[in-house]
Amino acid sequence: MAALEEQVVIGEEVNHVRLITLNRPRQLNVISSKVVSHLAEYLEKWEKDDNAKLVIFKGTGRAFSAGGDLKMFYDGRKSYDSCLDVVYRMYWLCYHNHTYKKTQVALAHGITMGGGASLMVPMKFSVVTEKTVFCMPEASIGFHTDCSFSYILSHLPGHMGEYLALTGARLDGKELVAAGLATHFVPSEKVLELEKRLIELNSGDEHAVKSVIEEFSLDVSPDEGSILYKQSIIDKCFSKESVKEIIQSFEAEANNEENDWIKVVLKGLKRSSPTGLEITFRSIREGKQQTLAECLKKEFRLTINILRATISGDVYEGIRAITIDKDNSPKWNPTTLDEVTIEKVNQVFHPFKEELELQIPNLEANRWDGKYENSAYSSLRVESN
Repeated sequence: MAALEEQVVIGEEVNHVRLITLNRPRQLNVISSKVVSHLAEYLEKWEKDDNAKLVIFKGTGRAFSAGGDLKMFYDGRKSYDSCLDVVYRMYWLCYHNHTYKKTQVALAHGITMGGGASLMVPMKFSVVTEKTVFCMPEASIGFHTDCSFSYILSHLPGHMGEYLALTGARLDGKELVAAGLATHFVPSEKVLELEKRLIELNSGDEHAVKSVIEEFSLDVSPDEGSILYKQSIIDKCFSKESVKEIIQSFEAEANNEENDWIKVVLKGLKRSSPTGLEITFRSIREGKQQTLAECLKKEFRLTINILRATISGDVYEGIRAITIDKDNSPKWNPTTLDEVTIEKVNQVFHPFKEELELQIPNLEANRWDGKYENSAYSSLRVESN
């Protein structure tokens, strides 16, 4: 039992069913370098295994996954590209999750944030509960919406994607189903029984899997105050051509006494990193016209440049304020949106040399090519040592 507790990812094989359990409950199952490596290893092995038909994802404790390991990024802040390998591996893995050849089911019970949600939303079936909490809070700490979410959010109706990415607004299980970010809502007390039935089904047949899930799922609608009912205001404000105009438009709407909810959202927006907001806004807007592969390559560039503090060190200040010192008083640099010029933003979006881009495989026959170990970065690291 002790050995299982020490495994950050537990992979199990039961007849034709494969199970992945994220097993860092005290850390809310955050995604570390070791977690990414294990996930990639299992998923490649099982996709190539003719006996594997169904892959189930779950998390131990009160979280499915709270996303990337922020402490890992912070601890590596003084070492150049110390986290490049885990970033490369994660985004490369995101592509394979979106295009996986076996039926996948995510049992996303509990906190599902940031990169952790990339193990839920792309799945053929994603099950959420009344305890599921989803959000993408990266912009607020000087980062950006990543792990394929510049693609996912940008394809939501209207300008809901910009809203979720810039505000970090939370969605519950009912809202996730309504927004198309999850497929089924199952009461939490039924999740273990559902898992057991899926294992007993012992099949990856999509119709059969769907039928089993529907035995447990409920038809739900968002609660009365849901942000999903505010689509017209969100589209009006978040369709603007800059973050500054969005905030101004939102402020104007807040003057209407029926829109009291906007004040809290505005407060959060104004406390967020100006650099993070500007990068995230452009990334989501570009995502509307980009393929999944193009979005992941772009996100890779953005993350590497942000971690290199190419135009700002806000991401480290944001992590410090929220998770290290926990004073919730970040000192952003630059301090205003006006200071985050288009020239600065262009720097982090500028393409790398082709061999230094994220290598997304072009051919189905070679879909597991492009690994970090075979990239230019790996050989550069060997040479520098």
